[in-house]
Amino acid sequence: MAKKTIDQIDVAGKTVLMRVDFNVPLDDSQAITDDRRIRMALPSIKSVIDRGGKLILMSHLGRPSGDPSDAEKFSLAPAAKRLGELLGKGVAFATDTVGDDATSKASAMTDGDVLVLENLRFNAGEKKGDEAFAGKLAAFADAYCNDAFGTCHRKDASMYAVPLAMEGKPRVVGHLVAKEIQYLSDAIGNPKRPFVAILGGAKVSDKINVINNLLGICDSVLIGGAMAYTFSLAQGGSIGNSLVEKDKVDLAKELIEKGGDKLVLPVDTHCGDDFGDPAGCNKEVVDAGAIKDGFEGMDIGPVTSAKYAEILKSAKTIVWNGPMGVFEKPPFDAGTKAVAQAVADSDAISIIGGGDSAAAVDQLGFADQVSHVSTGGGASLAMLEGQAFAAVDLLDEA
Repeated sequence: MAKKTIDQIDVAGKTVLMRVDFNVPLDDSQAITDDRRIRMALPSIKSVIDRGGKLILMSHLGRPSGDPSDAEKFSLAPAAKRLGELLGKGVAFATDTVGDDATSKASAMTDGDVLVLENLRFNAGEKKGDEAFAGKLAAFADAYCNDAFGTCHRKDASMYAVPLAMEGKPRVVGHLVAKEIQYLSDAIGNPKRPFVAILGGAKVSDKINVINNLLGICDSVLIGGAMAYTFSLAQGGSIGNSLVEKDKVDLAKELIEKGGDKLVLPVDTHCGDDFGDPAGCNKEVVDAGAIKDGFEGMDIGPVTSAKYAEILKSAKTIVWNGPMGVFEKPPFDAGTKAVAQAVADSDAISIIGGGDSAAAVDQLGFADQVSHVSTGGGASLAMLEGQAFAAVDLLDEA
């Protein structure tokens, strides 16, 4: 899957159209609360402008519905402003994506300039993969670069139809996508062993294909989070008021049978009787499958934490996707914290899937003690499922 990168093409005097992931969180005043995704794109951006290229950036932000109020709520203007601050230079912003403003600003660019287009999803053609919309974007540039790993598993116009329309021109990956693909494809295709996967989160249904795929590749698959209660129910356990997918119990039984010793389930559970008041509610640690009525499982218990830490100690490759419990609400962050500590202490290649896992590792202060924190939760899950990425496959081979 090795692809040609932005550094490997000549950009001097040329215009590069780069798909980035500037889907940053904004507060009610439209201020960016976390600019990590913009900062992560800087190496690819600088690769173009430092070598005398003109750079047009396109991204989505949120899920605009078409309501008139969306124009301000989901605008990329704050992202363009923040990028200018990070680069220490002026960054132009187009108030549309392929309209008059974008066209005139693109044609006025000189070498080293940066232009950010308005939110791709303000155009219905983006999600539909529309060829006409993609053609207008493609006409802006001499080369295409994909540096938006978080949407690599999608066939949105900017991800697939645009590079398709630019056949014959250079079509490459940015630093971020190159790094993500290298880490995840190496982990799946050629892992150092023991290879241990940690899967948490709420739903078995979200992770069925991942569990299935990883049981065929990993030495151990450790289960945590609310989906553990579906497995518990499949084993005939009592789960009280815990979150559960009753329609997935038969599937959980199949996975338990298929997994054998490889599938490692919690042996104890930290429970509470009021999700809304985790600090003040009644709490108890019980054996897995022995949760009383009125209580719900909110975290793996201390015995499970110690067991998982012991397994992780000898691991050489670790992939983690999904927290072990309600990590945002102490004391039910203890299981996620213990697992994060064990991952940080190991000498394994450790890859943290995006989304809640990345947030947990960041929040608990372990982000700089792991090998790689993915920028795309859905995309990293799709890779762990063994999916091919059409948006990446069509780019130039290294």
